[in-house]
Amino acid sequence: MGKASLVLLNGNVLTLNPSMPRAEAVAVRDDKILAVGENGKIRRYVGAGTRVIDLEGKTVVPGLTDCHAHMLALGRSSADLDLRNVTSIEELKKLLKAFADKKRFGEWILGGRWDQEKFAEKRYPTRWDLDSAVADKPVLLLRVCGHIAVANSKALELAGVTKALASSRAGEIDRDAETGEPTGVLRENAIDLVRQAIPKPGLKEMKEVCYLACRKAVENGLTRVHWIVSSPKEIRAVFELYRENRLPLRVYFGVPVEYLDCLADSGLTTGFGNEMVKMGFIKILADGSLGGRTAALEEPYADEPKTRGILLYGQRKLNNLVFRAHEAGFQVAVHAIGDRALNTVLKAFENALRKAPRNGHRHRVEHVSLVNNRLVKRLKRLDVILSVQPHFAVSDFWITDRLGRKRARWAYAFKTF
Repeated sequence: MGKASLVLLNGNVLTLNPSMPRAEAVAVRDDKILAVGENGKIRRYVGAGTRVIDLEGKTVVPGLTDCHAHMLALGRSSADLDLRNVTSIEELKKLLKAFADKKRFGEWILGGRWDQEKFAEKRYPTRWDLDSAVADKPVLLLRVCGHIAVANSKALELAGVTKALASSRAGEIDRDAETGEPTGVLRENAIDLVRQAIPKPGLKEMKEVCYLACRKAVENGLTRVHWIVSSPKEIRAVFELYRENRLPLRVYFGVPVEYLDCLADSGLTTGFGNEMVKMGFIKILADGSLGGRTAALEEPYADEPKTRGILLYGQRKLNNLVFRAHEAGFQVAVHAIGDRALNTVLKAFENALRKAPRNGHRHRVEHVSLVNNRLVKRLKRLDVILSVQPHFAVSDFWITDRLGRKRARWAYAFKTF
């Protein structure tokens, strides 16, 4: 019997194993668990070089996995303007000015996490609000959901967003009702018009941002993340951290669908890699967010009856994307918050599995915020994985106003799943 490098004794070990839900002790060697069980059994793994820790009844839990992590944004968060606790546009303007005054001339001001539902004014901030605080530097501030942003006039100018530029099916540019001028509020893919104007970080800078994100994740108890990347450079940065022995957790990549052809042509599929870094799923966005009223609903929003949200793809296009990823051997993960979006996603999965049946496909839906009884039955029949974020049930305190009382009962129906 090999000896352990670490033994934990006298603990309350939660195993998540139904046949032995709790244990007293754990033996570890080379960062892998050798055995779990009673103190007497595990003491046999103690040798001359074993470090032994008496837990004195403390609890041991398995390493946690975050199944939906935007790690680059986490790494940048300490350097960006945090507006999550702001309660008015006036307060936002004051914080923005103070933050921008510390930056160089012309440097981009990035940040966000604001929520108009918390504002005394009960409206979105506009370019003119931002201009009154910062006019000489470009500003882009994301709403807390990440599906709506506001940019100042300097940022719109650099991005070429003008009165003449039209909105697209997959993104909207809000405009002043009288003049037709962009208000600075951008929805869904329209945000990318401004993002593309922001200077891209070099590989060295990106590696350090990724490393900082990893450290923050580990400090909060994570040992594995499903890492949703923004570009191939981000993947390279993580692999270099791994080669340099600076990657402190396991990574399972989620790659945007726009890079599907590149990955498929290279022969990569889900599971390629090793136990520390693996190729994971192809990520597709089907709609937006409830907070921004861009999640696609079957019926209009209760508090804004003129809209049912935005479907980012028509059914034929979504069918094609899902099938191509499925056929290439990838797990597919589709963001669907509204019930109308979820219906289109399930149709796309049904189409792909009918054309090319595959056991153990492990396709998944991200968020699954609003369902109904029919959708729940289809989800179970298709055996898809539901990647949910329970904190929305707390943060979306306005959900009954947004959906109406009857429909809100089907929001975040995690117990029903």
